[in-house]
Amino acid sequence: MSDDKPADASGDEPEEIEDKPTIAPFVGALAIVVLVVIGMFVIDALGGDDLTPEQLVSRAVIGQNDALQRQNYAAFRDYTCAAAQGDEASVIAAQRDSVEKNGERYVDDVADVRIDGERATAAVTYSFDKSRDDKKTSDVSLVKEDGSWKSCEV
Repeated sequence: MSDDKPADASGDEPEEIEDKPTIAPFVGALAIVVLVVIGMFVIDALGGDDLTPEQLVSRAVIGQNDALQRQNYAAFRDYTCAAAQGDEASVIAAQRDSVEKNGERYVDDVADVRIDGERATAAVTYSFDKSRDDKKTSDVSLVKEDGSWKSCEV
């Protein structure tokens, strides 16, 4: 008999208990994830996600700029009033020229949104990649067409 391990009542050496991994932590984590997902769906269903008219105007301004930066004319049309859409070749060429001269354009702020029926204006602050500190603010006109706000400025 060895002095390192105590003998059991029969005098035999004790058996080593094998350390087996358990599935309990995985099941617990999975349960937490499922509860969080269910909670998100409940909050979304009860809370709603209705945007204010001002937020919809901002979305149109930002969406149009994003579409231009991606040179996605179809998306650009979704956020631009019919009178300002131009033709695809001209819009994309002008965008490429602007990026070459100034870099990508960023919408830094959409403020002072004023809505009057089917028309709106907003003070939009832009900056360009090549001169991020030189911010420019201009009033942008929008109209509501087909139930959505659309920018009439390019």
